[in-house]
Parts: sequence; structure tokens; C-alpha cells
Amino acid sequence: MASRKEQRSLFGEILDWMLAPLLLLWPMSLGLTGIVAQEIANRPYDRDLGESARLLARQVQIIPGRNANDLPMVSVQAARALDLLRLDDTDKVYFQVLGARGEFIAGDRDLPVPEGPLPEPGEVAYRDDQMQDEPVRVAALVLPIPGTQEERGVLLQYAETLGKRSRLTTEIIKGVILPQFVILPLAVLLVWLALAKGIRPLNELQQRIRQRESGDLSPIDGREAPEEVAPLVASINDLLQRLDQSLSMQKHFLADAAHQLKTPLAGLRMQAELAGREIDAGQRDPQALKAALHQISLSSQRAAHSVNQLLAMARAEDQQQALRTQPVDVAEVVQEAMRDLFTKAQDKGIDIGYEGADPGPSTVLEGQPVLLGELVRNLLDNALQYTPAGGTVTARVLPDPFGQVLVLQVEDSGPGIAEAERDLIFQPFYRALGTGVDGTGLGLAIVQEIVKGHEAEISVGAAHPRPALPGQGQGALFTVRFPLRRTDQDAA
Repeated sequence: MASRKEQRSLFGEILDWMLAPLLLLWPMSLGLTGIVAQEIANRPYDRDLGESARLLARQVQIIPGRNANDLPMVSVQAARALDLLRLDDTDKVYFQVLGARGEFIAGDRDLPVPEGPLPEPGEVAYRDDQMQDEPVRVAALVLPIPGTQEERGVLLQYAETLGKRSRLTTEIIKGVILPQFVILPLAVLLVWLALAKGIRPLNELQQRIRQRESGDLSPIDGREAPEEVAPLVASINDLLQRLDQSLSMQKHFLADAAHQLKTPLAGLRMQAELAGREIDAGQRDPQALKAALHQISLSSQRAAHSVNQLLAMARAEDQQQALRTQPVDVAEVVQEAMRDLFTKAQDKGIDIGYEGADPGPSTVLEGQPVLLGELVRNLLDNALQYTPAGGTVTARVLPDPFGQVLVLQVEDSGPGIAEAERDLIFQPFYRALGTGVDGTGLGLAIVQEIVKGHEAEISVGAAHPRPALPGQGQGALFTVRFPLRRTDQDAA
């Protein structure tokens, strides 16, 4: 069995989406702060390192050779240079002087030589390197040799360890990060309070809905709800309105159904009591008993017919059943319904017939076969009910040559339907006055529901002109137009 999906909290979800980026960005902020702090700490110390390298360069004396091929003489006032190096009591400092050909002249031999091209004469180049397995910052300066065409000059390097820089970087990071440890919890608390205050109208709306009576289907006042929740309130009000209409229709339907079932059941009970009294009185007239039993049979038939119509109405209103569609040949459904009602038409002396296309691809649509059968039977049964003896009932299935619609028609030669009543006959339990026809008044209401479920249209008009016959009226013509969708054409 599938596990039940855990219910989510809107408050918790919004809080997660707000705090998760904040907690994710905070470590990134720490890393960026460290990089920026290191860059800030390097700037003043690089300037001091470059000035120290230039100050040391003044202690280097370069004497050009007498000839072009002679190497220049380079001398360094070592004592003066050592005094300069002792000025820094925090970091270790190193220096190195190399001649024009890369020969060592003075300083620390182990100081690494820069890789790649040397800086332009007179310019200071900075780099990070290692000296005795310890990171150092190096300032390199090239001293030109006067009066010569040498491409390289005297290379002077001045380096120091990173103690002061690391300490300044740490102080900068502490100054930036420590306030964040206070601000971050405060920000979380403020976000929590803001969300709690922002979601309070939802809780108030929930309380108002919970305090309602079960039968209160009046619209919810959405003026106090937040703007973002207004569409939800409007949807709930629409649902309440439709539910109110549905309950009203059900109450009306049940009241009318009870009334319709009450009459045949009361007649059934009365006839049974009369037959019992006659038997108790010693009357053994077979004709009287037969008449009573006949009335009992008619009453039971009416009750069964009413029950069947009510069940058909429920099936027509079942939305889930309407979704279970399949290819249905309407012409075949019509001919099958006519075969079922042929005996009834023959008993009433009515000529029932079929015109139109034969069953085949042109009369196929995507629909619910049971409901379409109910639709056709109710139309034919209604026509037989109102057509007098000697009349005609004709069913037609007319395919559209353009493949847009499929037309179903049921025509009779009965009294017809007045224009003022043509919109009323589809209401449940409505029956035209003055016809003297017995029935439940549900047949055309069922037809209307089935037509809606198939997204079709139904219209009522006068029958086609025909020679007038005694006792017959202008007749009625029911026309149902089924739209043919792509699935219908594929099915055909």
C-alpha cells in the first residue's frame, strides 16, 4: 500500500526557502571575506615591501666594465643592508643581489629566482614564493647597468614572511564576521516574526470557516483576507454556490421523486386492500379479482418505471461514468432501441420506422454506450407516449458530409409542443398540461443530462409538414447534434 503523503506546512516551507539561501550564502560570505581581507592586508605591506626594496637598491653600486665584453662590477654595502633588514622585528626578511648574467653577488643564496620574464628596469614586481619551506612575499627590482647594452640588469630581491599580513587579515575577518554572529540570529528571529504576522490572516480565515455551521453555504467574506488568498476564497465561494445549487436540486429531486413514487405505491396498496376485503366478504368473482390484480400490476409497473428513470437520471449525472467513453455506432444503438420498443408501438397501433445512414464508420462517435442507449430510448418512448393510434414515429441518423457533427432526429405525429413550453419540457418532473398522458416527467430531463455530458446540443421544433390525419397534431421533432472530435474521426 502506498505510504500516505506527509502534509506540508506553508509556514515551514516559506521559512525554509527564506533561511536556506541565507544559511547557504553565509559560508560563501566567509570565504569571500577572507579573500578580500587578504587583498586589503597585502596592499599596505606590498607598498612597504617595495619601498624597502628601493631603499636596499640604493646600497648597491654598479661600475660598468672598461670594455663591452667585461662584466660590470657590483658592490653592496652589506653592513648598511643588514641594518635595514633589522628594522622588522616581526617577520623574517631576506634579500638577494644577482649580477647581469645571473651570478650571485650578495644576500641569501636560497632565495628562489623568479620564473618567467623579469620586470622592466625600475619597476617592482610582487609574487608569493617559498623560502626554507615558509611562505614569503617577494618584491623584485631590476637595476639597469649604465652605459651598456645589456638586456638584463642587476636583479635585486627583497622578501619577508607573512606574519604581519596574516595577523591583519585575521583582524579584518574578525571585525567583519563577529557582528554577523549577532546579526544572523536576529535576522532569523525577524523573519520568523514577519512570517507569523503575515500568515495570521490565514489562521483567522481558517477559524472563521471552522466556526461555520454545517448547513451554512453562504459566501465567505474575502475582504479581510490577503490579496494573494483572494483567488482561493473566490474559488471556495464558487464551490459553495455550486454545492448549494446541487443540494437544492437534490432536495427538490427527492421531494418530486417521493411524490411520484407515492402515487403508484398508494394505488398498489389500495388495490391490494380492496382485493383482500372482497375475499374476506366471500366474493369469489374472478373478473373482479382479475381487475384488481391488473390494477396492482399497472401500479407496480409505474413504480418500477419511476425507479428505473430515477436510476437513469443518476447515471446521466455521474461525471465519472461520462469519462469512460469508447467508439459507439449511433445508428446501431437507434435500431436496437427501436427493436426493443417495437412491441409497444405495435400495441398502440403506431408505425415506427428508421431513416438515414446504415451502421458504419460515418455514424460512429466517441461516447458512453449505456448513456447513449438511454438517450435514444427516452426520446423514442416519449414520442410513443404522445403519438395517438395510427400515428408515426421516425428516427434518423444523419452524418455530416464535412465530418463536423452527427445528427440524431426523432420525429412524431403527436400534438406537438408549444413554443412557450419547449424550454420547460427538459426540467425534471415537468409534463405538458392537457395531454392526458401518464408518465414520470423524467425522460427528457435524462436526455438533457446525457446531451450535456457528450457536449452536444438538443433542439425541439415542429415536425415536417405531412398530410393531416384525424386526431393528430403538428407533431414534434427532437434534433441532437453531436460534435465530432478528432478521436471520433480516428475511431471511424
